[in-house]
Amino acid sequence: MTTTNTTADAAASLQTKLLGLDQFMTGQLEQWKGVGAAVAVVHKDQVIWSKGYGYRDLEAGLEVTPDTLFAIGSSTKSFTAAAAAQLVDEGLLDWDTPVKTYLPDFQMYDPVATERLTIRDMLCHRSGLPRHEMVWYNSPRSREELLLSLRYLEPNRDFRSKWQYQNLMYMAAGYLIGHLKGTSWEQVVQERLLNPLGMNSSLFSVKEMQQLSNYAKPYMDHEGVHTQIPFRTIDAIGPAGCINSCLTDMTAWLQFQLQQGVWKENSLISKEQMAEMHIPQMASDSPFHSKELPVSTYGLGWMIEPYRGHAMIHHGGAIDGFASQVAFLPDEQIGIVVLSNTNGSVIPYTTAFYIMDCLLGMEPVDWTSTFLGLMGQVELTEEEKPKPEASPSVQPLDCPVSVYTGTYNHPGYGEILVHETDEGLQMRLNNLDMPLQYKGSHSFSVTLSHFGWSLDCTFEVNEGLPAASVCVPFVLEPKARPILFTRLQD
Repeated sequence: MTTTNTTADAAASLQTKLLGLDQFMTGQLEQWKGVGAAVAVVHKDQVIWSKGYGYRDLEAGLEVTPDTLFAIGSSTKSFTAAAAAQLVDEGLLDWDTPVKTYLPDFQMYDPVATERLTIRDMLCHRSGLPRHEMVWYNSPRSREELLLSLRYLEPNRDFRSKWQYQNLMYMAAGYLIGHLKGTSWEQVVQERLLNPLGMNSSLFSVKEMQQLSNYAKPYMDHEGVHTQIPFRTIDAIGPAGCINSCLTDMTAWLQFQLQQGVWKENSLISKEQMAEMHIPQMASDSPFHSKELPVSTYGLGWMIEPYRGHAMIHHGGAIDGFASQVAFLPDEQIGIVVLSNTNGSVIPYTTAFYIMDCLLGMEPVDWTSTFLGLMGQVELTEEEKPKPEASPSVQPLDCPVSVYTGTYNHPGYGEILVHETDEGLQMRLNNLDMPLQYKGSHSFSVTLSHFGWSLDCTFEVNEGLPAASVCVPFVLEPKARPILFTRLQD
């Protein structure tokens, strides 16, 4: 029997283990109020499953297909790491040479990090910086301007002491990659990864995606109703999460990973550098910690965790209205990609884990119940349900509105505008308006609906004079100090 026949037989055998997948996906879309999803499975060089479920455009009744484009969010990070690995192979970059060697003007808040930070540190999230998401989210600033903002962003941990997910570090890594090639991160990834792999449908901008015919629209569940939401443009932070792709392209990406950097007998990345990306670099946190996923580590652009005793390498992604999961089991040569167009959906995870259980011949774990528990949605009895609390009354201001209104600045975050509207006081950052509700003592509750956060901010007021500053705890990680915005003079 030839190797080709053996591989085809193995693929056919695995495919029979997925006969319940259609029914499972129907149930998942119903359970999690999902609009659409796309699922593909590969074994070695064979695509054994590639199918769409639900709708890419609910209003028009257009169904998801294997060629439907989705935003893959942070699953983009593995592409940035791969582009860096190619530059290491080329001798233009070293994983452990300080970034300042390549970018002399590079500067972090921490002088030690300024001098010692490497691209390895950037790609495995050990810079010492907390997330600082509001620096870039919806920001009109360019990639270069965001890079300059790093020097003003305070760390909350010692350099290299703890894993903390950090999108701005991936932005900076992408900028460095483009700089070393005398072009942009986008062009490097396009010419050195997407084109050779035949990922011809993948692109970097949701604006460009919307000019095509087969793309998924973003949705969220709002009070039980599927609601279409705006696309989020994140071009400046692109190396952290801006790629849009489809099953047809992403199966090639998975096969490339399983073949350790080789595609159609051409080596695009050496096995040595592929191994650097696929081995643990830093112990990390995981929201899925359980007996099935007992240990979590991060490589370079990939999460590395054992799943029920089997080596698993994966990365999820989420951006407004989209969620993804790209995973592979290197020992079994199995790869899985799940794409969704529902905001914050867990379907990519429940589906990927279900497929692994089926293909590994294990009793499927009830991940639906597990996720319901993690999200606090376990069904409660009437006795267990919390009694509704009275809505807090809105307190009147202790001083004129003009004390608070005005423009405040932080050198890393930019400007905040506090202004009066028909709905009351609001705080505007990066063109996002956030309602303020007075709590007393010059303190307000600020609602960041796009992140699901509600934070308390405090103005510094002396004897009724215009507030000198406002302190906002945009950074939620432990030990992170609130961000102080200072009033700008008229």
